[in-house]
Amino acid sequence: MSDSLPIPPAAATGIGSVPGTDSHEWSRTIAGELPDFPHVPELPQRGPGADLIGRTMGLLSEVAGDLAVETTPSGWRFADSPGRVMARARSWLGEDLDGIEAVLAASATTLKLQLAGPWTLAANIEMRTGERAIRDPGACRELAEALAEAIRGHLADVARRLPRASLVLQLDEPSLPTVLAGGVSTASGIATYRAVDEQRVREHLGIALAAAEGRPAGVHCCDPRVPVDLLRRAGSRLISVDLMTMEAGQEEALGEALDAGCRLLLGVVPSLPPADEEARGVAERAAARLIDQYSRWGFSAEHANALVSPTPACGLAGAGFPGARTAYAAVREAGRLVREDSAGQEESA
Repeated sequence: MSDSLPIPPAAATGIGSVPGTDSHEWSRTIAGELPDFPHVPELPQRGPGADLIGRTMGLLSEVAGDLAVETTPSGWRFADSPGRVMARARSWLGEDLDGIEAVLAASATTLKLQLAGPWTLAANIEMRTGERAIRDPGACRELAEALAEAIRGHLADVARRLPRASLVLQLDEPSLPTVLAGGVSTASGIATYRAVDEQRVREHLGIALAAAEGRPAGVHCCDPRVPVDLLRRAGSRLISVDLMTMEAGQEEALGEALDAGCRLLLGVVPSLPPADEEARGVAERAAARLIDQYSRWGFSAEHANALVSPTPACGLAGAGFPGARTAYAAVREAGRLVREDSAGQEESA
């Protein structure tokens, strides 16, 4: 398996979420700060339906009305039919796509799209009984299959809007390690659901990833326990992690993924950059972190840069506009610095 995306070496990108409520402004900012690997913005501060789960379920409710959700004091619950929240979710996603279409209309760049993965949906959405969907194997399967159908429709829509762009799908699975560890709380809050078997986790992830139908697709998870090997076996062609907090035992698995041609999105810039520091200082530390990691893996910067994109550690919704701009400027500058390091290695060889 090898990455064939038209992305320059060490091209920076973002995870997905950004602060504020002006989607069109963020589309312009992303296109300017991350020109080689932009992403569709997510603005959860607009309210329920603009968040990761709400916007994903807005798409699912279009392909399976019985999977619509509504808000509750504890989060999300399946509803009898799509209501105002689902309509708002679809409207906001349309606004996000309108904005990115306007700034990338004539571009042949690579664009990343983000949706919630099947296990994060199952761990966070309540059935009508009040228990999480993860308790019901049939509901989990139905979510994965409906998500696959929604992915196909979503990719087709974006491809119509931006026919020259190469599309990449990122499934966000922040809850996946907790699902595997049996740590999802029951409705009472005094117990947890049993761990889900790895084979079933892999199968459902594979259903969703395969819906990309040849386009690169993979998983973002900034939990330190990210199951790298499981993601690869499920069909992930890209893996997005927080390099600064990941458990040491996963380092070797990431190196093996890189060696096998998997694209890595490595979080090397804090999602809350220091308020009193310029992007250059943040970028220099991020670049040093990447170069050190390449060395520990035993890869040259030239080889690794071809398959690595520096990113913020996680989403930026809590960073505020100045902090998010600093993070994006820093990851872009970090990419430039590691490319310079690669060029210096070539000259000295």
